[in-house]
Amino acid sequence: MTFNPRSEIQVTYRQIPSCNRIPNTAIQCKPLMIYHGAFNATPADLQRRLRAVGEVEPQWVYTMYSQTHFHSTTHEVLGVVTGRARLCFGGEENPQRFEPIVQRGDLIIVPAGVGHRLLDDEGEEPIQMVGSYPHDTQWDMCYGNAGEEKKVQAIRDLAWFHRDPLFGDDGPALYV
Repeated sequence: MTFNPRSEIQVTYRQIPSCNRIPNTAIQCKPLMIYHGAFNATPADLQRRLRAVGEVEPQWVYTMYSQTHFHSTTHEVLGVVTGRARLCFGGEENPQRFEPIVQRGDLIIVPAGVGHRLLDDEGEEPIQMVGSYPHDTQWDMCYGNAGEEKKVQAIRDLAWFHRDPLFGDDGPALYV
């Protein structure tokens, strides 16, 4: 198990405008972040690391849903522990959507409100992620449907991370 030093990883930051009732990063102006090649760890090792840092609580190991959805109650931290896949952030109808290929060792910080979905697995083994959320939060599922407006407005009041979920006191999430 290895966790690469912050100075040795590349971080992608992406602002994504709202589209079709999916607020994306426009509601809090916190970017989607991908820490490329941040770790080489099993699911259990990554879960231990995230718990040790203490900012988020790992809750599941699974793939990403293939339907665009977002969370209005919490930010999400996804650590890719197997596979390689193309994801879609922002909603597939959004002309400014972001479709990166992520792979084992990447950590993704998905701000509340950012639509996301799995487009397709790119590797020989299916993508699996450790999904984690800040303490005392419960994730919900929103789809950009009518009737979700109050949930979307509540995103404005969500606190950002006090520590970087992977690096602790000095990580990229603290400087956005």
